[in-house]
Amino acid sequence: MAEVLKNTFREKLYRVIFEAETAGGKVFDIILLVLIIASVVVVSLESVVELRRAYLPYFQALEWGFTILFTIEYLLRIYSTPKPIKYIFSFFGMVDLLSIIPTYLSLIIAGSQYLLVVRVLRLLRIARIFKLTRFINEGQVLSRALRASVTKILVFIGTVLTIVVIVGSVMYIIEGAASGFTSIPKSIYWTIVTLTTVGYGDIAPATPLGQILASFVMIMGYGIIAVPTGIVTVEMTRSQREAEHTRVCPNCHQEGHPLNANFCFNCGYKL
Repeated sequence: MAEVLKNTFREKLYRVIFEAETAGGKVFDIILLVLIIASVVVVSLESVVELRRAYLPYFQALEWGFTILFTIEYLLRIYSTPKPIKYIFSFFGMVDLLSIIPTYLSLIIAGSQYLLVVRVLRLLRIARIFKLTRFINEGQVLSRALRASVTKILVFIGTVLTIVVIVGSVMYIIEGAASGFTSIPKSIYWTIVTLTTVGYGDIAPATPLGQILASFVMIMGYGIIAVPTGIVTVEMTRSQREAEHTRVCPNCHQEGHPLNANFCFNCGYKL
């Protein structure tokens, strides 16, 4: 009987902490969101010298309060999930852990508490809080499109790097140290800056031939920038869109399962 009560309690706790379909889950996530925003604001204000001198004890007390609450929340997540190891090494599991470590680390290393701005990553949970399933769906479509585009983009980047090395080497030969192109690596740096249309202006070709080559690189840059966008756009049009929810897999912690799903689409675990 005790084991049944324990399992029931853990299951209810899991639904409240990891999902936002229930009233308790919504309240929990909204409170968590407020605490995360407040903690990030406190860390940011503490970095202001005048405020730190005047209110340092208050900032430290608030930060330790937030850290204790987030530590309790982290331990409850480990306790409630059926697969603690999977949660600990999941994306949000690592973010949750990193959001509390800096405060404890500050006892040993001064200034490490400013790493707490990593907590802002936890605001990604906001999509679950208000059941913005449309945004969850769009995010998953984008994720699938990016995964499908990886190979093409890598080939594209490899081609661009080849062009950069060739153009940088040619520019080094044309301009030389007199124009600031003192080495091939520095010439490659100039080519990257010019090709990406950043144009710092710290190095510039002085000879007519070098300026002609630079003009071609500038024009080429506009076309090259558009290629990755086109690749991802094509893959996004191929991605199928399905109605998603905030339901979380207890095994791999993948979100976005329809309410009538029996198995996780990511790992196949029975929901």
